Amino acid sequence: MEMNLNALREALYAKENEMAAQFEAVREAIFAHPELGCEEIWSADYLCELMRGYGFAVTRPYGGLDTAFRAELNWGEGPKIAFLAEYDALPGYGPDHDQKAHACGHNWIAASTLGAAVLLAQFKEQLSGSIVLIGTPAEETLGGKCDLVKAGCFDDIDAVFQMHLGAENNIHVVSLAMDSLQFDFVGKAAHAAAYPHLGINALDAVQLTFAGINALRQHMPNDARVHGIVTNGGAAANIVPETASCQFYIRAKTRETLETLTERIINCAKGAALMTGASLNVYNFENSYDDLVYSEPLRKLLKENLEALGVTNFVPESNEASGSTDIGNVSHVCPTVYCEIETGACPPVYAHNEDFLAFVHGVNADSSLHTAIKAMAYSALQVYRQPQLLKESALPR
Repeated sequence: MEMNLNALREALYAKENEMAAQFEAVREAIFAHPELGCEEIWSADYLCELMRGYGFAVTRPYGGLDTAFRAELNWGEGPKIAFLAEYDALPGYGPDHDQKAHACGHNWIAASTLGAAVLLAQFKEQLSGSIVLIGTPAEETLGGKCDLVKAGCFDDIDAVFQMHLGAENNIHVVSLAMDSLQFDFVGKAAHAAAYPHLGINALDAVQLTFAGINALRQHMPNDARVHGIVTNGGAAANIVPETASCQFYIRAKTRETLETLTERIINCAKGAALMTGASLNVYNFENSYDDLVYSEPLRKLLKENLEALGVTNFVPESNEASGSTDIGNVSHVCPTVYCEIETGACPPVYAHNEDFLAFVHGVNADSSLHTAIKAMAYSALQVYRQPQLLKESALPR
């Protein structure tokens, strides 16, 4: 017998309460096995085995990435809705700053997205379509979703859901497009005191690149961000540096704006090479991220369901503090909704800070985890029952 939406919601929430301990166990297990990006072998194995146990067909490796996977449960014609799991950790924690830890809460993301997919699977007789959990590695470094997009892994997906722990409730997260550039300069070594006139100083080219970019800042859009480091500055002070390198993250609100800005920054490096006589090699040292494009119908749906669960203090839309994330690339190929839910810490704690670790696992993370699972699962359930929402969410082509 087909249940109406209200009855389904009540049954869904009751079932999540019953299964709560299972989802908490996922969160704790991944927290206890932190692994850096592209090294998440234990986490991927663990999640894949769990999804097989819940009746999902699992493909791994996926999209050319060893620690990526796709778990799918299909029971007829209808929407394919995907939840995106992350499970990479960060380095540099503990008393000696030499430990890996989930200071961005990706263990929580893995548990919440797995929870939403598994919870929906308990009601598959009431729905028609496919539930998909896609394991997306290395969000903090490589940007695994970028590679999965390039491999066509989202081409058949009709909607994507993901939530992230944060310092505040934000349903209008701004994620900037980002390019990651490395400039390698090659000059000519010489004795810096005896024969400086015979040298070509590659470090001068790096310094002039920074100077050019700093001069350009006056003419950048307000939403642009450029920040860089010197990765190689020479071998010894009495040798004219033969090689020198620097890396920059370049960000802007849209891909179109970013492409113009990136070209101008590359020109700063080209000018530095011309001024010094050094040769220049430019390349992307990480994937390029696109800006986040929201599906407004999905955002409205998720916000309503979060509010019904007691999440009401959303930051205003004008709040634009932001970084970049590879889910932006996903949002350009299929309708996507992504938001942040607060940890409940008072005063607030922020991702990547060691204090954040106390709120991504244990009892401090229970309320946020179960709210996220219920909100994502019920929002997806409404899309299965009302597939016209996908027509309203369709991306312009």
